[in-house]
Amino acid sequence: MADIGFYHLTRTSLIAALPPLLGRTLATGEHALILCTSVEQVATIDDALWLSQNADWLPHGTAATPHPEWQPIYITDTEINPAQAKFLFLAFGADTPNLGAYARVFDLFDGTDENAVVAARLRWKQARETGHGVTYWKQGSVGWEKSV
Repeated sequence: MADIGFYHLTRTSLIAALPPLLGRTLATGEHALILCTSVEQVATIDDALWLSQNADWLPHGTAATPHPEWQPIYITDTEINPAQAKFLFLAFGADTPNLGAYARVFDLFDGTDENAVVAARLRWKQARETGHGVTYWKQGSVGWEKSV
């Protein structure tokens, strides 16, 4: 079973929230898979990571990148996992029935979009019902605040 963290974005966009989380992932020695719902979203995240002002360099690739199996961060709109990442980032409402294939899942959702909040609540309920560990994180005034 996966450890699933639901990340309620209230102060920043997904694009701003991803780089620090990905930097921490790489610092632990893990690889990350970012699952999007469209090719356009893949391109948006790819561009954003190249332009990120985050202190950490975030080496990453997409299906267009040679040797995707070498990429510590892989961005896709289909659930292919060439580097066998154990950390999954669900972006823009992406979902997968294969949550158990990952050690840790980051479900990031836009707290200013009521449809995204409702969909995240449904994913939370489904994750709990299937036995995954779930935690809820909300952006506070300074950083992430864990709720119980």
